[in-house]
Amino acid sequence: MNDVRARTDDDGATHRPGAESLRIVELPGKGPRSGRRYGGALLGGGVLLLLACGLGIGGWRHYEAMRGVAAVAEQARTNLPEVRVATVKPGGDIMKVSLPATTTAFEAANIFARTTGYIEKRYVDIGDRVKKGELLVEITAPELDQQIAQAQATLAQDQAALQQAEASRELADVTNSRDSNLVKQGWLTAQQGDNDRLTLRAQQGAVGVAQSNITAQEAQIRVLQQEKSYQRVVAPFDGVVTQRNVDNGSLVSAGSTFMFTLMHSDVIRTQVFVPQDEAFGVGPGVDADIRVPEIPGRTFAGKVTRIATALQPGSRTLLTEIDVPNPDGLLSPGIYCTVELSIPRRTASTTIPSDALVFDQNGLHVVVVRNNTVHFQQVSITRDFGTTVEVRDGVQPGDQVVLNPAVNLAEGSKVTVRKSETS
Repeated sequence: MNDVRARTDDDGATHRPGAESLRIVELPGKGPRSGRRYGGALLGGGVLLLLACGLGIGGWRHYEAMRGVAAVAEQARTNLPEVRVATVKPGGDIMKVSLPATTTAFEAANIFARTTGYIEKRYVDIGDRVKKGELLVEITAPELDQQIAQAQATLAQDQAALQQAEASRELADVTNSRDSNLVKQGWLTAQQGDNDRLTLRAQQGAVGVAQSNITAQEAQIRVLQQEKSYQRVVAPFDGVVTQRNVDNGSLVSAGSTFMFTLMHSDVIRTQVFVPQDEAFGVGPGVDADIRVPEIPGRTFAGKVTRIATALQPGSRTLLTEIDVPNPDGLLSPGIYCTVELSIPRRTASTTIPSDALVFDQNGLHVVVVRNNTVHFQQVSITRDFGTTVEVRDGVQPGDQVVLNPAVNLAEGSKVTVRKSETS
């Protein structure tokens, strides 16, 4: 049975059923405690469901991560390393070589005194331009004039001696002609005939001696006169006086006093020493460009005029001379310059980027890729241009060399090629 309980007021009055007062009826099993139990069950089930979902999501993520790791490992095992390559280029028919050089005068002469005396008058100084035959200095030598006068007097004596010898020869000839007939007729002895004949021969010899003395004395006079002509020192060619070592009143000695240096600079001779590995192919006619650091923006064109043919034993270099026209006199002898030679190439060569070189315990080599396979090739550098090098042996034009090869590359490794901007 259901219990119906009536709520009383505070003053103890009892409200009966049917009264207007509010009544609260409680049914069995529907009270507050029963509702709280039902809510707790729902909350626990939700927590368990969330936990199960979290565990499932975590397991799925772990599975996906494992699959990713396996995929990366498989890709690393099956994929080939990628390398950058450059194409080997031929060296070309002309080899440009830049070398230090020195300019010299086309003609240069050190002028010495050829007679002994004093400088009477000096007409030129350092830096003066002179023409061929122009008077440079006059030397006074009074003793030389006296030597010439003495030699001329001796010549006169020799000439008089010749005349005397010729007269004696004529007399001996006449005497021998007369006496020879008398000897044949028996009027004179044979001894007298022999004396006449030998006397004539002696007089003929004396004439020869006198003639030789005259010839020798004339030659001596010519020597003295030539020495006197050296009192006037003249320029042997057009040029510039670059050195002067005497002044007015200076004492000079024949053959030992150095007076002037004269250089012809209308054409400049440039001397350059070409190394052995670049000397083959150098010859007359090879184009050359001369540049002077102190004259920027100006290039002096010339051609190889002559070579020494033989290399210097100490330096293994070839002396090469280049004639450069210098009409404006801008170039001077003895300055430093650089010469760029355009040498025809005699031996084949190839050019590769410097990044392709590898130097290790195996020496200097490059890594060449053929059919996606790595090969190590030994090379020899002939010229270094900085970003590129010229090599011989090991590679051919058109080969592909690896740039900055990785240390783990080995002979025969498979790679994939990615073209470089420098290829």
